[in-house]
Amino acid sequence: MLLPFLQPKEMSVSLKVLGLAALAVAVFFGISACKKSSQPTESSNAATDSSGEPEKIKVQHILIAFDGTLPGQKVDRSKEAAKKLADELVEKAKKPDTNFEALVSEFSSDRPPGVYELTNFGVAASGGAFPREQMVAAFGNVGFKLKVGEVGLAEFDEKTSPFGYHIIKRLN
Repeated sequence: MLLPFLQPKEMSVSLKVLGLAALAVAVFFGISACKKSSQPTESSNAATDSSGEPEKIKVQHILIAFDGTLPGQKVDRSKEAAKKLADELVEKAKKPDTNFEALVSEFSSDRPPGVYELTNFGVAASGGAFPREQMVAAFGNVGFKLKVGEVGLAEFDEKTSPFGYHIIKRLN
C-alpha cells in the first residue's frame, strides 16, 4: 500500500503508524489532541500558530496520479490528461451541490475516503494525525491555507507534489 501524500523517505515510519489502523480511525474521528494555545479564528474555531495558520486540520483529498508518479503502480493516464482531469474536478468540487466524497470514490488514485488529519509545523502529532513535515510540501501548503469547506489544488511538482495533483477540501 502506498500513501501518496507522504514524503518517500518517511513512508517506512508512517507505515508503522498504519499498523494501528483501527485505533487510529477511532481516535481520528473521535478525539482531538490538539492543544489550543492561541485565539480561535472566526472561520474555523481552531487554534492558530503565529503565521495565522491552524495548528491542526482535517482534509479530504483526491489524488490524480499519472504514469510514473506512483512507485510500483501502473497508472494509465498521461501527465496532460491528469492536469485536465484535476482542473475539471477542482471546478466541479467548488460547486456547493457537489458530493466531494463521491468524487473521491470515483477518481482518486488514493484509497477512499482520503481523509487525513495534519498538524502544523512545531505541533506534536497525536491521535492518528500526521506531522506536516512528513507530508509532501504541496499537500500542507494548500491544506493549511484553506478555510473550512474550501477546495484547493496542489499542482504536480517533482519536489513538492511528486505523486500527482491533489484536490484538497478542508473539513475542519
